[in-house]
This record gives sequence, structure tokens and C-alpha cells, in this order.
Amino acid sequence: MENNRNFFITIALSILILTVWQVFYMNPRIERQREVARIEQERTAQQDQSVASPGGTTPAIPTAPGTGVPGASAVTQATDRAGALASSGRVKIETPSLSGSINLTGARIDDLLLKDYHVTVDKNSANIDLLNPASLPHGYYAEVGFTGGTQAGNFPGPDTVWSVEGQPVLTPDTPVQLTYTNDTGLTFTRTISIDDDYMFTISDAVSNAGSEPVALNSYGRVTRFFKPQTASVYVLHEGLIGVTGEDGLKEVDYSDVEEDKLIIPSKSSDGWLGITDKYWAVALVPRGESFQPRYAYFDDGRPRYQSDFLSDPVTIAPGQTQTVETLLFAGAKEVAQITNYEENLQIRQFDLLIDWGWFYFITKPMFWLIDHLYKLLGNFGLAILATTVIVKAIFFPLANKSYKSMANMKKMQPAMLEIREKYGDDRMKQQQAMMELYKKEKINPIAGCWPILIQIPVFFALYKVLYITIEMRHAPFFGWIHDLAAPDPTSLFNLFGLLPYDVPAFLMIGVWPLIMGVTMFLQMRMNPTPPDPTQAMIFTWMPVVFTFMLATFPAGLVIYWAWNNTLSIIQQGIIMKRQGAKIELWDNLVGLFKKKDKQPAE
Repeated sequence: MENNRNFFITIALSILILTVWQVFYMNPRIERQREVARIEQERTAQQDQSVASPGGTTPAIPTAPGTGVPGASAVTQATDRAGALASSGRVKIETPSLSGSINLTGARIDDLLLKDYHVTVDKNSANIDLLNPASLPHGYYAEVGFTGGTQAGNFPGPDTVWSVEGQPVLTPDTPVQLTYTNDTGLTFTRTISIDDDYMFTISDAVSNAGSEPVALNSYGRVTRFFKPQTASVYVLHEGLIGVTGEDGLKEVDYSDVEEDKLIIPSKSSDGWLGITDKYWAVALVPRGESFQPRYAYFDDGRPRYQSDFLSDPVTIAPGQTQTVETLLFAGAKEVAQITNYEENLQIRQFDLLIDWGWFYFITKPMFWLIDHLYKLLGNFGLAILATTVIVKAIFFPLANKSYKSMANMKKMQPAMLEIREKYGDDRMKQQQAMMELYKKEKINPIAGCWPILIQIPVFFALYKVLYITIEMRHAPFFGWIHDLAAPDPTSLFNLFGLLPYDVPAFLMIGVWPLIMGVTMFLQMRMNPTPPDPTQAMIFTWMPVVFTFMLATFPAGLVIYWAWNNTLSIIQQGIIMKRQGAKIELWDNLVGLFKKKDKQPAE
């Protein structure tokens, strides 16, 4: 009866572990947002809420395009990308890393493809489309403009059609110049330049040919009409983000901004803000004047998420020219490039655009080590294996001490069994006798836990590196592993692809998870089977539970765990042999298949 009770407790605990792990780590989404309902036709566009400032009300940021697309009703949406792009005048973008175009209506950057990144591991698959016109269901764009008092006439905003000379192409060597003159003599000359990678520089020179001084505010926004399917993953932030003012890093989940509608941090004189995905981001970096950042969700017209800023007013006297500059990052979150922008362009904490997590002091060095080993070895899988060896070497003294203690524990097994037999059910006296034995033989009973405890933060850091860094995306290993950041694609339950049918996701137990499970099983069998039935049951089933748990983890992580187990087996075996302790592996394996004697009936 006691054994049955322990068995059911063990099964219940295993199910609980699997369930909790699935909810918090393995499930890439909490609940996908339902598709945005089709909005009934209407032409009335509502203004975004204005931002209050001391001493008065700051002019409002103009209504976002896409809630009422210029020249179309609010629900008129292009059915394809080509049709959306053809509906307005454009300036082409062509760099080593990007291709796309600038919409002359609003001077919006709303068409951007990443040349170096594809949707799948197939190099012939489509490029990642980072930004899309507002008229598409997946509209996503960045825009910079001006607002102010009505006495100064119309300012360039979302509906402004800019002029451009000739048929220029924006490249790293050829900036593009756009112009707009309003009805009161204000001339706006916008120069857009770009580097070889992902940073735009938008420089606006505003000249006042009128007879009165003019005060105006610059604004910028990153607007998105959808949220990704991977939003709300526990170990990764995707959504609105920024580093501004005294608040520092601000990470706003889609669900949070949907609930709060408007989140207004303190004013700032530097920093950045935008929207981040797992591997990509779009962020604005205001330069010069202080600004008010804001994170918002609008459900008027078409629902949309928005990170925006509104600068303090700039006064331009008659006959004078003022220049306002804004940087725009739109591209892949490559670690080296993000760090380069932070240092060379003096962007405060721009590295936080990559979600290193709370344990960044472990995660960042882990990435640095793997990245440098990759440059040396030419394969991220080999770099992970080499990293495991280096980590093992660093912690060798502590692991060596732990394994020695475990070996001494094994030599004390007869004495420990004698104590249990002597005191029977008197647990108190058993514990006292055990403690005296540990003290006499100088044994630390919890020393054997240290190798596992050390492995946990390293395991989590590697998991974060594999999950968040774009360098690991679509990185191949050998054989059937074409993406170390994705799970092993094979499955035991269709004989690793030999049988012509697909299996459910929870049965995708590939080759590497099985190898990991076997190495974990062998490592645990190097120790004596615990005398307590419950512990023995956990001892037996834990490798099986972990095999199922890790099967949906990135293949690189499973390879690390399997290799780490293998090194631990070798290390533990050598130390135990030197200490004269018996290695229980063979006896334990034989004991699994040896027929047990039947107990006589009472």
C-alpha cells in the first residue's frame, strides 16, 4: 500500500513538473490575439490623445495613418503588398542589408526587407519583411513629422506629400533630400541618409521665410497594427520598449498596454523608444531637444500599438533656419551591431534592445564566449561543445570536490545501512547517528548537489542565448540539425522519418533528446539506487520526464546537456576510481533486467 501511494505521488509530481514547464517555458504563446475585426466604413478620423505638459497643453501628435489611410476609407486595405506599394509615390532604398522604399506621403518608412534573413532555413525562401504599408493587415511603419499652432500653417505630417528631385535611390553613398513648403513660408528640407546596416539618419532643416517667429514640435512614432504570435513568452519580452528619462528601461507588453491604453514615462533629454520582436526591432532615437515619450494602444478606427515621442517646442525667428535630427534603427538585433551603435552614436543603453534577462551578467559572457569560439571553429554547434568543456574546466575544482564527497558517501554505504537497521523506525535517532557519521568521516551530504546547482544557471544562460540571439537563428550543426535554435525535427514515434506520417508535437522525441535521456540515465545509474521507494521511483523516471521536457527545447541546448552529461560521467568515473569507490553503473544496469525474487505470501 505504501509503495502504491509513493508511486501515485511520483506520477502526480512528474505531471505537475511537465505542466508548469509547459506553461512557463515551452509554450511560445499564452493566447493568440483574435484577428482584428473588420472595421465598418467611416471617414471620421479621431485624434490621438494629447500629452499634457507643465504650463499648458502641448499640441497633439497628428492622427496616425492607417486608421484613415490617405485617399481611402478606414477599412480600405490593400490585398497584397505590391498593390499597397503601387498606391503612392516612393523613393527606393537599396543597401547591403536592406531593400525597400520610402512613402512620399508622410515620408514614412513603411517598406523594408532584410536581405540577410529568410523566413525559413531555405536560402531561397522569402526575405523577412520588417515594415509594411499601413493599408496591409500587418501594417508596421516609422514616421517623423512636426506639429504646432495653427497660426504657422500646415506642418508636414501623415498626409503630407513631399517633393523629391528626379528618381533618387537611398543608398549608403547617396542620401535623399525631400522638401515641403507650407502656406505661411515655412520650408522643410528633409535629408535621409543610411549606413551599410540598419541605421537611418533623418535631418530636418526648417527655414522661416515669413514675418513672424514660429514655434513647432517635432514628433516621431513607431506604429504597428498587429502583434506577433510569439508575444507573451515568459522568457522573452516582445512589445513596446524604450530607455528614457529617470525611468530607464521600460518594457511594455502588448497585453499591458491594451489594458492601460496609455503609459507616459517621465520626460527625457536622451534615450530611445520603439517596438521590439524576438529578432528584429524598430526604434527612434530623438536628438537635441527634450521630449515626452509615450506608449499607447488605440482602438479607435483600426486598433494599433504605438511608441511615440513629442519634443519640446523649437522657435524659429523670421529669416532663420533650425535643424532637427532623429535616428531610426530598423533591422536585425545583431549583438555586435547594436553594441557598435551604442558606443559610436552615444545611444544610452541601446544594448538593452536585446533581452538578456535578469541574469545578463551570465548570459552576455556566455554569448561572447560562444560567438568567439564560433569565429574560431566555424560552427555554432562545435562552439557550444567547446563552451561546455571550458565551463567544466572553470568549475572543475568545485566539481572535483563534490565528486570526491560522493565517492566517500558510497564507501560509507555499509555503515549507513547498519544505522538504518539498528534504529528502525526511529527517524530522530537515525538522523543523529547519520550526522555523527558525516562529522566523523568529514563528509558533506549535500556536496553532490553542487554540480547540478552549477549547471542550472549555465543551462538557463545558454537557453537565453539560443532563444534570443539572432546569431543562433538558422545556425546549422551536422546531419539533420539545420537550426540549433529550433527543436530536433526527428521523432522516435515515426522511426525518425522512416514511416510516412507526422506525429503530434508532444511525441516529437528526436534523436538528440534520446541521446540526452540516455546520458542522464547512465549518469544517475553511477550512484547506488536510493533505499527509499519514492526516491528510487524518481531516480528511475526522472530521465524519461526530462527527455519529454527537453524534446521541444532548442536542439543546441539538448546537445549541450547530452555532452555535459557525457563529460560528467567520465569525470565522475575517474574520480571515483581514484578514491577507491565502487562504480555502481554496471551493477545497476544488470539489476534492471535481473528477475526479482517473488516475495512469499503472508
